[in-house]
Amino acid sequence: MGSADSKLNFRKAVIQLTTKTQPVEATDNAFWDQFWADTATSVQDVFALVPAAEIRAVREESPSNLATLCYKAVEKLVQGAEGGCHSEKEKQVVLNCSRLLTRVLPYIFEDPDWRGFFWSTVPGAGRGGGEEEDENARPLAESLLLAIADLLFCPDFTVQNHRRNDVDSAEDVHSLDSCEYIWEAGVGFAHSPQPNYIHDMNRMELLKLLLTCFSEAMYLPPSPESGSTNPWVQFFCSTENRHALPLFTSLLNTVCAYDPVGYGIPYNHLLFSDYREPLVEEAAQVLIVTLDHDSATSTNPTVDGTTTGTAMDDADPPGPENLFVNYLSRIHREEDFQFILKGIARLLSNPLLQTYLPNSTKKIQFHQELLVLFWKLCDFNKKFLFFVLKSSDVLDILVPILYFLNDARADQSRVGLMHIGVFILLLLSGERNFGVRLNKPYSVRVPMDIPVFTGTHADLLIVVFHKIITSGHQRLQPLFDCLLTIVVNVSPYLKSLSMVTANKLLHLLEAFSTTWFLFSASQNHHLVFFLLEVFNNIIQYQFDGNSNLVYAIIRKRAVFHQLANLPTDPPSIHKALQRRRRTPEPLSRTGSQEGTSMEGSRPAAPAEPGTLKTSLVATPGIDKLTEKSQVSEDGTLRSLEPESQQSSAENSPSDGESSQTWREQRRLSNASASGQWSPTSDWILSWKSKLPLQTIMRLLQVLVPQVEKICIDKGLTDESEILRFLQHGTLVGLLPVPHPILIRKYQANSGTAMWFRTYMWGVIYLRNVDPPIWYDTDVKLFEIQRV
Repeated sequence: MGSADSKLNFRKAVIQLTTKTQPVEATDNAFWDQFWADTATSVQDVFALVPAAEIRAVREESPSNLATLCYKAVEKLVQGAEGGCHSEKEKQVVLNCSRLLTRVLPYIFEDPDWRGFFWSTVPGAGRGGGEEEDENARPLAESLLLAIADLLFCPDFTVQNHRRNDVDSAEDVHSLDSCEYIWEAGVGFAHSPQPNYIHDMNRMELLKLLLTCFSEAMYLPPSPESGSTNPWVQFFCSTENRHALPLFTSLLNTVCAYDPVGYGIPYNHLLFSDYREPLVEEAAQVLIVTLDHDSATSTNPTVDGTTTGTAMDDADPPGPENLFVNYLSRIHREEDFQFILKGIARLLSNPLLQTYLPNSTKKIQFHQELLVLFWKLCDFNKKFLFFVLKSSDVLDILVPILYFLNDARADQSRVGLMHIGVFILLLLSGERNFGVRLNKPYSVRVPMDIPVFTGTHADLLIVVFHKIITSGHQRLQPLFDCLLTIVVNVSPYLKSLSMVTANKLLHLLEAFSTTWFLFSASQNHHLVFFLLEVFNNIIQYQFDGNSNLVYAIIRKRAVFHQLANLPTDPPSIHKALQRRRRTPEPLSRTGSQEGTSMEGSRPAAPAEPGTLKTSLVATPGIDKLTEKSQVSEDGTLRSLEPESQQSSAENSPSDGESSQTWREQRRLSNASASGQWSPTSDWILSWKSKLPLQTIMRLLQVLVPQVEKICIDKGLTDESEILRFLQHGTLVGLLPVPHPILIRKYQANSGTAMWFRTYMWGVIYLRNVDPPIWYDTDVKLFEIQRV
């Protein structure tokens, strides 16, 4: 039968289903088999031939038929898994059922009345099929998930068959050790199976169905309680799934071993379509969803001890119940870490290589999923985090992140990408090693739209942050605190900043310390505190190599004097706020010369009109995101008591206002309305007295007369002479006693867990357009907006 005929027959069956008002008996196989028997339909065909309106119509008007369709389709998958899919016909049935379920499930999830349907048991579908066995029947969801897991390790269907004697006995399936069938070499598995296009495509279809099962989360509104456990993920990643370990390993290795360059032959992908990429994308998406676990709320629930005897480390305490999270947290071999880090760095750098040799290598599109995966690895596996920071490979993660941040800064639809990039850098910046690594010279010239400089990776980081703050769009303002916190965290370790970078930092101080900016929102002064802390750290701990910064501070000394003499009387406050209405945006006056951008760079473009984006929940304020620690003499960190933080002016939202209202105020104050909040003299005095200006004032007091003297004596206008003098100068004994180094370390909390959940599902929603699995269904976790 031709494919056109089979499509026609399939469409007839769908029409019959939607027009029948009477329930069709489950035993009427002639009717039900039309949906999966011999149709040669692709998943795209199924989406085209089963319109959304018709699925909803069946759901409303003949619910029992929709119920029967679902459980018959699940039954076929279970039979396929039990029988081992030996014939072509069985394989076809399994694929057709999985496509049909992928199509229908979102319409079941969007209706609250149906949501429990898959968690009920189907009458007469007991394990033995007999009526009396009903009480130990599994819920439909569990049968479906276990069947998918079995099918993902089905010889000759999704994996290479090792045994050549074709015994198709059912017990064969149950005795199969799926650990021998892991899809790719890497963590805990050394053998790399022959690539097989058909197997990859079949795995991809089943993973699509699995992801669709997990997507029930999209239909629940965001709330801290709702997200804690997704029953589908919880069951799939539990000890009930005997394939949990090999599947986790297969997904992780498939992602990390993927090399889009195509065996090193440029332009190869133009000749051969890369069938691996869709599988890798799907694997990455399934992996991050199974790892959606709130580490802040879980205090290591124990795992059934019998399941932990794996290649992972047994000495560690048992981890959380989710086996995928558990396995991830217990990876510990150096070579496994190396494999994962190299793989993720290779894939993240791929779009950058792409800009050098246009079209020479395939440009991957799943960098957001990779960033979430990298985040999960660092968050759940501290040994991995330390491994990353120990090697200078951390810079191979840093450079792509800075590239994405710079590239996305003008694009409203990529706010989520900006956030996750900044979160990762915040997490890394809490560790001393990260600051030390940044001193490595930056020589690879990734084409980026930033001023050319000669310097280190620290220079690159600060120059990109400056660009985000001065030329990103409005919705990035909540990230300013985070960006500056990262700079504060690394500042004590930065051995020598370039002149370009020093000028950028002073330009930020100048912009943030204008009176109208300081007085226009209740939290804006924090940005000045952060910058002063950066200067103090560098002067106190890295004075010797930083003559460029010292020179820039001397040149811009007026800014510091203005801050010290900030007016606090009501008429001045009023005048400053009036001035705001005339000069809308302090940062667009680029007080620092941009200079030429790097070769091959393109300016960051705003989102194309009509681009879809998904909304995100608000991220917690910096005080909720981080915990202050003090670096002791020996370099160890000691956490500070919360009450000692109370005294510092840094303390975010004052008066018990939540970070949410602060966001709102900051947003309003940038519009012309200043909201209900207005600055008072007392409020300004309360933080002005705490501005940490002593070190800088002392430095200016000592050095300015000396620099002026050189200029007069030698009639100098030449910077290099002054810089030479500053390089050899010393302030030993002249500066105040060095303050202890404060690090604000990221701390997990349920606010960020919620943010990651909405971000991750938003990415998955927007990336699955062919077929459009969730498009036009009533999702609740986020809103879909057009830019």
